[in-house]
Amino acid sequence: MGEVRYVRGDATSPQAKGVKVIAHVCNDLGGWGKGFVLAVSRRWDEPERAYRAWHRDRARNGFGLGAVQFVQVEPYIWVANMVGQRGIRRGSKGVPIRYDALSACLDRLGARAVELGASVHMPRIGCGLAGGRWSEVEPLIERHLVGRELSVTVYDTD
Repeated sequence: MGEVRYVRGDATSPQAKGVKVIAHVCNDLGGWGKGFVLAVSRRWDEPERAYRAWHRDRARNGFGLGAVQFVQVEPYIWVANMVGQRGIRRGSKGVPIRYDALSACLDRLGARAVELGASVHMPRIGCGLAGGRWSEVEPLIERHLVGRELSVTVYDTD
């Protein structure tokens, strides 16, 4: 049965048995160096390397808003690089999160998690550097993940 569980902890150390997908939001500029990605990179090299290569070859591989790249980092752990933000925040020029792109990402994530028989783990995606509001993000998670009967764990840091 699908549900969203909130826990304190580190989303890069998912608290579950079986196959797990760690989801996070990336920008469409190829930038990787602030926010949750730092925790991902401290744990594994592959997601950053794969994301940078994906961005570099974007003309041929579908990179862009709404796209998701799945990178296997351990036998039972995958990282989902979800392109859900346009650019980065600079001053007061608005927020980079694009809810329509995040919705498309979560739909793709849901389909893949079902294929893998995986649970989904994440920080409060889109609500840090991307500037989103959890009140907008949570219903997307409910629709695309919980609606597929997936178990979702959202990690808040201490």
